[in-house]
Amino acid sequence: MDIGFIGAGKVGFSVGKYLTERGIRVTGYYSRTPHSSQEAAEFTNSRQYLNLRQLVEDSDAIFVTVPDGAIASVWEQLKMLPIQNKIISHFSGSLSSAVFSDIGRYHAYGYSIHPLLAVNDKKNSYKDLSGAFFTMEGSPAHLDELKHLFERFGNTVEVISAKDKILYHAAAAIASNLYVGLVSLSENMLCSLGFTQKNAHKALSPLIGGNAHNIVEYGTARALTGPIERNDTGTVVNHLDHLPEDAKEIYRLLSLQVLKVAQQKNPERDYEDMEEVLKR
Repeated sequence: MDIGFIGAGKVGFSVGKYLTERGIRVTGYYSRTPHSSQEAAEFTNSRQYLNLRQLVEDSDAIFVTVPDGAIASVWEQLKMLPIQNKIISHFSGSLSSAVFSDIGRYHAYGYSIHPLLAVNDKKNSYKDLSGAFFTMEGSPAHLDELKHLFERFGNTVEVISAKDKILYHAAAAIASNLYVGLVSLSENMLCSLGFTQKNAHKALSPLIGGNAHNIVEYGTARALTGPIERNDTGTVVNHLDHLPEDAKEIYRLLSLQVLKVAQQKNPERDYEDMEEVLKR
């Protein structure tokens, strides 16, 4: 399979390098910014394209690695080109293959492929893709072929439904972006007690790192500790009594989710009083 890239940002760089290092032929890159496509082509030992039609003609598959808001615009351009029998995929986490509207009318096949990984460095993130979990969805015609492409590199691949793409992306955002918000909230609470920002971060870092390690290694139930898991309602009541109002509701709602994990970990333990405290 010869793969051409439209878009030469962090994802385009990373996926292209990941593929070429594993023997997959990348035809090259087309970008609105010629300097970017030239740099990506050099990085992957492929070709810079200044003409989109030529990239399409030279490629069996087109990987669209542009920002989410530009995918529909790229599709409008692709519809005017000879895309019959081509595989066309974007790499958005939130958008589905439906963004390639009426693709069957053009006798092409649409997909979305997403590595569940923060791609933040165009020259180095490709090294982390070997450990990434991939999701994909799209036309049945080449779905198995694309799935096998990444599975043979050692990646785990989950095929999902186009209608589930938003919920999938929300789950990823909770584990990644919202987790950052929780840490920020904790640091700000310590700063309100007189900690410097530096010391607040330093104080919490062992908790953050240790907890993340335990979740990854052992799963959420085995990683869980603290007053909810211990069924220490007195401590939880004290927390709620002393938390600032903007943090109280966050604490309460997340604690109800933690309670579900505690019940899973300790099915013999009666958490009825804890649940009542958290639902008040």
